[in-house]
Amino acid sequence: MNTHTARLSALMISALLCTGSVWAQSATTPSERMEHRIDARQARQEQRIDRGVQSGQLTRHETARLEHQQAHIDRVEDRALADGSLNRHEARHMEKMQDRAKRDIRRQKHDRQHAQ
Repeated sequence: MNTHTARLSALMISALLCTGSVWAQSATTPSERMEHRIDARQARQEQRIDRGVQSGQLTRHETARLEHQQAHIDRVEDRALADGSLNRHEARHMEKMQDRAKRDIRRQKHDRQHAQ
């Protein structure tokens, strides 16, 4: 087998694996997709807070308040998932909480207060 054939075979195997993972993701329940979306957004918001701390854009007080807000969202999610699934009302409530947290993070990062 020459290198061109080997590369083509590897590419085809890679494409098949990707197709399988997409199919597996689409086979999840709506509740699991909502939970994944909420978790991914939480992770992104926590990264934004961490970057704000590293850059000095967030003071200790601002950081503590934003982390407390993120912990509250995590607790609400845990309670919502206590029955094993996330219903549409619970997901919408959490999205609103995350919207508020997003605005708060942005406002605090750009308020011209810097860590000492």
